[in-house]
Amino acid sequence: MFRSLKKSLIATTLGAALAMTGTAVQAEKLGIGATASAEEIAGWDIDIRPDGKGLPKGQGSVEEGEALYEQFCATCHGLFGEGEGRWPVLAGGQDTLTEERPTKTVGSYWPYASTLYDYIRRAMPFTAPRSLSDEQVYHITAYVLYLNEIVEEDFVLDQDSLATIKMPNQDGFFVDPRPDVQNTRCMKNCADPKQLNIAGTLRGITPVGHFVEGADAPAASHEEQMEQESLKEKVRKASIRGEEVSAGGHGAAAALSDKAVAGKPTYEGACKVCHGSGLTGSPKMGDSDAWQPRIKQGMATMVSHAIKGFSGETGVMPPKGGRVDLSDKQVEEAVAYMVESSQ
Repeated sequence: MFRSLKKSLIATTLGAALAMTGTAVQAEKLGIGATASAEEIAGWDIDIRPDGKGLPKGQGSVEEGEALYEQFCATCHGLFGEGEGRWPVLAGGQDTLTEERPTKTVGSYWPYASTLYDYIRRAMPFTAPRSLSDEQVYHITAYVLYLNEIVEEDFVLDQDSLATIKMPNQDGFFVDPRPDVQNTRCMKNCADPKQLNIAGTLRGITPVGHFVEGADAPAASHEEQMEQESLKEKVRKASIRGEEVSAGGHGAAAALSDKAVAGKPTYEGACKVCHGSGLTGSPKMGDSDAWQPRIKQGMATMVSHAIKGFSGETGVMPPKGGRVDLSDKQVEEAVAYMVESSQ
């Protein structure tokens, strides 16, 4: 009994001591870190408000913006802002927001011109964000606005004129007055899952049976859906460029191996940003002279360099092009597609 009482008293005393120590630590400043200076805060405070507050000094023209856009942006967004592959479309799309599949671009959807400057400054170009000067961002912003017919060809953009631009869809945004309604969990007398028929989707997005504008009937399968969507996209891009679309034409694609054909989506989504323009010294897609020295090394070597990364005399290839989410098989297929399309 004495031992038990003694242990109890020790435990109580120890607990009280720890509690007091904890209180003292909470009250005491640890002295970690330092107060941020005005210069340090300014380095992070780069947001730009809808009214233009936060815009830096400088100016940009449409003419100089065109050259910079072709250098830094056209590989992904197309020469006319029409978008390449799965990269975002920047121009056009006016009067499509009420359609079933609207084209949301800078001109058709974005509410503020200052947002365009802010986004380019923070995140572009895709491979080297924050590498553009404030002046260069003004130039590119002016050109993208020009592509959307928001400013004239001789327009000069600066912190004052940019804040005065009213975007076509500025009044299309409003606070949604509807209440936030949560779904109720079904705990009993629920519908039989076997009786629920959820239509298959294209990558979880487009339901089979979705009516593609201009088609004679809804698509009956994923494959038909993709063909209809692909044709519609080709027609849209061709109309922007003033070109005609041939009905058939898979041309060179017909001669590709199954592995190369499987690698095209990976190329479009991951490799094209560099290999579509020769960025960072990468061999440009379709440039036979650039690819031949690499092809002579053998497919195994090229695939190894693509997966593990490689630094050569003409450029640098990061492991999997920086897309570590890709599987080795996807990278190998993409290499096959580029090699077979460039011989």
